[in-house]
Formats: sequence, structure tokens, C-alpha cells
Amino acid sequence: MSKPTVGDFIVERLHEWGIRRIYGYPGDGINGVFGALNRANGKIQFIQARHEEMAAFMASAHAKFTGELGVCIATSGPGAAHLLTGLYDARLDHQPVLAIAGQQARASLGGHYQQEVDLPAMFKDVAGAFVQSAAVPGQVRHIVDRAIRTALGEHTVTAMVLPNDLQELPYEPPGRKHGTVHSGVGYRKPKTLPYDDDLRRAAEVLNAGKKVAILVGAGALHATDEVIAVADKLGAGAAKALLGKAALPDDLPWVTGSIGLLGTEPSYKMMMECDTLLMIGSGFPYSEFLPEEGQARGVQIDIKADMLSLRYPMEVNLVGDSAETLRALLPLLHGKEEHSWREKIEKWTADWWKKLDARARAKAENGVNPQRTISELSPRIPANAIVTSDSGSVANWYARDLKVQRGMMCSLSGGLASMGAAVPYAIAAKFAYPQRPVIALVGDGAMQMNNMAELITVAKYWKEWSNPCWICMVLNNSDLNQVTWEQRVMEGDPKFEASQEIPSIPYHRFAELIGLRGIYVDDAERLGAAWDEALASDRPVVIEVKADPEIPPLPPHITLAQAKAFASTLMAGDPEQGNMLRDTARQVLSAVLPGHKDKE
Repeated sequence: MSKPTVGDFIVERLHEWGIRRIYGYPGDGINGVFGALNRANGKIQFIQARHEEMAAFMASAHAKFTGELGVCIATSGPGAAHLLTGLYDARLDHQPVLAIAGQQARASLGGHYQQEVDLPAMFKDVAGAFVQSAAVPGQVRHIVDRAIRTALGEHTVTAMVLPNDLQELPYEPPGRKHGTVHSGVGYRKPKTLPYDDDLRRAAEVLNAGKKVAILVGAGALHATDEVIAVADKLGAGAAKALLGKAALPDDLPWVTGSIGLLGTEPSYKMMMECDTLLMIGSGFPYSEFLPEEGQARGVQIDIKADMLSLRYPMEVNLVGDSAETLRALLPLLHGKEEHSWREKIEKWTADWWKKLDARARAKAENGVNPQRTISELSPRIPANAIVTSDSGSVANWYARDLKVQRGMMCSLSGGLASMGAAVPYAIAAKFAYPQRPVIALVGDGAMQMNNMAELITVAKYWKEWSNPCWICMVLNNSDLNQVTWEQRVMEGDPKFEASQEIPSIPYHRFAELIGLRGIYVDDAERLGAAWDEALASDRPVVIEVKADPEIPPLPPHITLAQAKAFASTLMAGDPEQGNMLRDTARQVLSAVLPGHKDKE
């Protein structure tokens, strides 16, 4: 029997660390590891994406949905470079991901060889916590161990670069001599709690507050019960950053929904009127949607010290796991005797859901109202569903209109806000939880950019899934809609058709061509039936909705300056001026026009 190669050792070591799935694409720079994967007889499942960027998105999503290390693999040069966008998605959302990249032979490096790229330098920013190129077999063990432990311990991206000739060499462990490193397998997340006196200081601030607002992010996804208990004790309302959408169910009357540009009106009102802010596991970036400095006293909980007091000047900063910290904080909190603040929040929220429903049912002039797609999904979606969203206007409807139930999982590209993440996210979610329904919400821009090809990945693998329910809804409006509206409202420019218009492609027919089910909807009254059909399908489904691009995906609170900027687009002659006047004036601009009164 031949001696195990370096590639064999790497695969075995990954298995010892608990890795059971790798996403990627092959190439000659990484053939030694792929040969070892083949010889391992299924110990680690390899999922072949259509593109390395999509594989990295899948690894990021695997980390988000499972809490485990996500792993992606690519060849040298172009393959490794293709990983970068998905890796930045993981890094900006603090997800543990390991990138394994091939490289040209060691003797060729520095010789301007074909497909030679300085990969450690290229990865240095995205994987700066640990990136290393292996040179000898005895070095590989500690590179694997340190890359994985660093990614898990620091919630970040790491990378290892493997020259192709090294992968084929017989594996030799490090010798017992000076200049060698002897590492081992194993990492368990520590229990992280603030000091007792810091918890008491935080409780003093929160107990003194009469109008407490809570903001939760991805760091609170595992702390639902603890957040509810603290909110009830404080009589607080709670808003959700996008990555924390599934942290609290939307059937709680004091949960105001998303915050920010894609957020809700009650979240905005709550932040503008609160006197105390408790931020839990969130790096929400837009300060204009948080209380004005000096308005509110602040307490923040985060596992990463570098995220504390970054968005709002906090009075007490607590480094700790959110669930553990909230459990320790709860006995120190006093129940509020005055309930008018929460009652006001609940009224705002109830009125907002009614407003959203009315907006969703408003007739569109040029296709289906895109808000209606989500309002029809919400009452039908299974409680164990996993929902992914792409960036763009579809993220607005996901953020505002989707009612999350307890037990659901949701995510999107948060910090990077990259287009193209929804379908690879949904594929990774299905591999992690093959028994659960998975739904991807995508715009036509992202679909054409890269998500359409990944439907082929779905077609390749779906028969392996125990439950075939996998749905991709595409909003086909022939427009890069979010940017179009940003140009109109933020810049005061009319729609630039050369940059914004995209071809109308029959996405449902493409799905049928590759063996999936396709459903086409151009009538809003058929949306409910379309969702019912898709959820009951015996195979994955693409629902293509002919959506009206002139329904504005605008912030919950439009400033007068933004309204004036928008008005200037009309004077500049926007090509869709007629429909905009009808749809936008009715839905949004009435909130800032003279004579409008905000009814609480």
C-alpha cells in the first residue's frame, strides 16, 4: 500500500476537525486534494458549484445556518481569485470560513508562470487573521489546525495555499527537532460573560429608562427566549437588523420589524423617541436610524470587542455571548410598572402591518405589485422554512413584508450586501437541512449576474434531498431597481436607461429546460395559488413574477430633502414619469408633503 500523500493527510485532518462538506470547483492546481477526496470514499462530501464565487457564498451560508466552519476550495490563479466576493461576504458578516486554494509548483513560483498569482498577498485582506502557503509536508499539519482554529475562534475567514506538487508528495509529520511546530485538533467555543459589576452598571441604566428600545442582530439569533424575557421585563420594543430578522418572531406585537433604509416606520419612530437603547449582537451601520447622540443612554452586548460603541456612544459595553449575558442580566432588571411606552409601540406596529397590507394590495400599473409576492407568502410559509434574499429591491420586500415565525431561519449578504448570494445561500441551506423547505427571493439583476447558472447546481443535486421543496422566486422587472430608485431619490437624477434596463429573460422556461418546475405570474390574484403550487411541488420550482418596477422601495421615513431630490427627477424628465407620479405620490411622498399629519 502506497504511503498517504499530503492531499490525503489534509482530507483526513479536515475530517478529524468535523468537516463533512466542501463547496468548490476543480482545477489542476488543486488536483492532489481532489484525488484525496475521491480516495476518501465519501468521508467528506464535495459539492460542485458552477462558479468559485458561488462556492464561497455557499461556505459562508453554511457557517451562518449551522454555526459550523464553512469550507470552499478552488484551483490556483483564476479559481482562487473567483472566491474573493463570497469570502468577503463571510468576513464582513463575521462567519468562520476556510478557503483552500491550489497554487503552481514551488519551483515555478516567482517565474511569471502561467496562472501564478501571489495568493497569500491576494488573500491578505479578506483572510488577514491567518493565510499561509505550505512549502513542505511537515508544515501542513499546523497550517490546517491553525487555519481552522483561528476561523472558529475569531469568527472570520482564513486561507491555506497548497502548491500542486506538494499535494502529491508523501506526507511526513513534523520531526522532533528545532524549527518544527507540533499542533493538535480541537476547539470548543468558550463561555464568555462580562464581570458582575459591569452587569450591575448595565442594569442600572436599563432600569432607569422609561422608553427602552432594543435592537437585535445576528448575534442574538440563538438568544430568542432571553431577548423576549428581557424585553418583557423592561416593557421595551424591539427592532431587528437584517441579519437578525429571525431572532424574534413577528407575531409578537412589540416587535417592530426591520430597521434602516429597508426598515419599518415603527422601528424608526421607536428609535427617534426612546430614552434608552439596548443593542444586542448587531453591527447595524446607519446612525441616522438610531437615536440622536445624547438622546438615549446606551448598553451594548457583543462577542467582539471591536464592534462595541461603534455605531452609538454606549454608556456600558458588555463583551459576552448574547444569550449567556442576557441570562445573567435578567435577575438584575426591575419590571416596569408603566406600560404606556410599549402600548404606543404596539399600536404603531399594528397600524404599520395594516399599512403594509394595503400597500401590497394596491393595484400596480405595469405588472404585479412586488410587495404582494411576500404578503401572499407570509401566511403560507412553513414554520421550519429557511428564507434567503438577494440584495436589491427584493431585499426591501423581504425586510419589511415577510413575517418571520419562531423556528424559521433567514439570511442574506449583510455587511457586503452583494448581489448574487440568494441562490447559493439557498443551496447551502438545503444541503445543511435537506428536510426543510428553502425559499430564495431574487431580483432579475442578480439572476442574470450569476444565480441563473446555479439553478443547474440545483438540477444536479435535488434528487439527493429528502424533501424536494426548494423554491426560487424571481422578480422580473427588467430594471436594476434598487439603484434606479437610489438615483432618483438620493441623487435627484432621472433613470439612466443605459445602465438600468436589463433584458427580460423567461426564467421559468429555463427552469423547465433543466428539469425543474417553472411557474409564471403576471396577475397578482394568481400569486397565492402559485405559492401553494410551489410549496406542494415534487421538485424544485422557479416562480417568475412579472413585477412593476415603479413601486418605490424607499426608506420608511423620507426626508424633505429626499422628496425635493425626487421631485427634481421629474423636472429632469424621468422616462417612467407618469407611473411614478401615481405610485410614489400615493405610497410615499404624502408622508412629507405640506399638510400631512402623522397619526399615531
